[in-house]
Amino acid sequence: MDTTMADPLRTIAHQLRAPFAAVAGRDADPVVRPSDRADAQVNGSLALAKEQGANPRDVAQRVVDAFDLSSVCSAWEIAGPGFINLTFADAFLAQSFVEAMTDDRLGVAGAPAHKTFVVDYSAPNVAKEMHVGHLRSTIIGDAIVRMLEFVGRAVVRENHIGDWGTPFGMLIEHLIDLGEDEAAKELSVGDLDGFYRQARAKFDADDAFKDRARNRVVMLQGGDADTLRMWKLLVAESARYFDRVYRALGVLLRNDDLMGESAYNDLLPGVVERLQAAGMLVESEGAQVVFVDGFVNRDNEPLPLIIRKGDGGYNYATSDLACVIDRVERIGADAMLYVVGTPQSQHLDMVQAVARKAGWLPESVEMQHVAFGSVLGNDRKMLKSRSGETVKLDALLAEAIDRAAEAVRAKNPELGEAERATVARQVGLGAVKYADLSSDRIKDYVFDWERMLSFEGNTAPYLQYAHARICSIFRRANIDRAAVRGTAPTMSHDAERALLMRLLQFDTAVWDALDRYSPHRLCTYLYELASAFSVFYENCPVLRADDEATKASRLALCDATARVLERGLGLLGIESPEQM
Repeated sequence: MDTTMADPLRTIAHQLRAPFAAVAGRDADPVVRPSDRADAQVNGSLALAKEQGANPRDVAQRVVDAFDLSSVCSAWEIAGPGFINLTFADAFLAQSFVEAMTDDRLGVAGAPAHKTFVVDYSAPNVAKEMHVGHLRSTIIGDAIVRMLEFVGRAVVRENHIGDWGTPFGMLIEHLIDLGEDEAAKELSVGDLDGFYRQARAKFDADDAFKDRARNRVVMLQGGDADTLRMWKLLVAESARYFDRVYRALGVLLRNDDLMGESAYNDLLPGVVERLQAAGMLVESEGAQVVFVDGFVNRDNEPLPLIIRKGDGGYNYATSDLACVIDRVERIGADAMLYVVGTPQSQHLDMVQAVARKAGWLPESVEMQHVAFGSVLGNDRKMLKSRSGETVKLDALLAEAIDRAAEAVRAKNPELGEAERATVARQVGLGAVKYADLSSDRIKDYVFDWERMLSFEGNTAPYLQYAHARICSIFRRANIDRAAVRGTAPTMSHDAERALLMRLLQFDTAVWDALDRYSPHRLCTYLYELASAFSVFYENCPVLRADDEATKASRLALCDATARVLERGLGLLGIESPEQM
């Protein structure tokens, strides 16, 4: 990040590095934390004193003597075993607020250097409908992409769809049996699962069809022109379906982001050749494999990464290694993020280990598995429909909007039909996304309609309503929100100060979420901000303030809160209605 920091805790930590370095004789972390007794507590003196064999309070005093705190703090004290308690000056906080709220990113620091991130997420399969199992990858990946782009990173979105392999033999043969026009009609209505099930049923029951399907795979892999044409038809119809779901879900993925397994097909022989040249490829039980140091099976035997099967076919690992080569050598990736479920951890770790050992993945390039848990039903088992099938994603989104429409109607029966339909979509999709993103991605979470659509607690509707309530303040008073921007707030009440401090922490919240690829950290911040606003609104009259200066100050805090809520929710892919 650059050194322009809105969060006063980050600002003071940055400024204290020089005096700490002077006392330590080297770079030293001041260790600045929030405090209940003051605005901030500096704890770095304790570790430094232990290192030097000195009294921590004496070390703290030397730090204070080496730095003029008066430009930033109105009070400071050395407390306890050597803590430095700091209270920020109102003028410093007000100036920081004005600078942050007149900045396009609302005080969030930009990325320090140009880096290209490749984000691999969503990854549905051609000729299969998207289901709830694709929800987390798609939503988490979308939020991370939005945050990366917000701070100025170059991002390449890659939707690694399953569009190659043996199933396409039976799918193409089923397409031939139906006739291309009828197959295209069936696929265009989105019944991809029905098409796939019909093909699978014929494959399992009819030996002649099975032979045709296997021969068709050979023709596909051999580049037969007519087979490739029909394969492209299947891919194109699926791509149209994926695009419709992504637009309904409100995520950034589009057809241009599709990067199927087929895209790497021509690179697979090169993977084998390069591994052979590096002396890494060995034969095991007829297959060509790489044994990866540190990976063993349940019997404590070396675990192989299969590169080429005994029948000459390539494995998933081969394709994933080709991905690494392509992303590093063609795209020039500085970081590769794989937003993939936790069960893939060992596989991706082995792919990374092989790529590093082969020299295809320099240490300077990050390869990060952004793992996540499962979506569970109330029985704490994998979420299923009432019929026991996997929940289709488009059906889930439609239900979310329907349920949100009822919730919005109950909340504000005066909204017109058109406005209610718009708000219902924003609230329904927001509720689904936020319920997912507000959970620590590593953990499973329970899909609970009642909780996620509640207007109370840490939910999207609660945050969206806070934003709408602020918009209504300006609407009732007929005041242009932009007119109060640039106003330096006064802090006559503790709730004003607490809200202002929370607003200035937007910078830290975004980077905290990005550094850990954990959107739930941004969700927690937004909930705390909305809660701080609620306390402020209850204790600090805005339109009925005692004087015009106080009114302008409080309106500036209101506008800033609405803007941070809207921007923060936007980074999560969630819209903020102005009326609810």
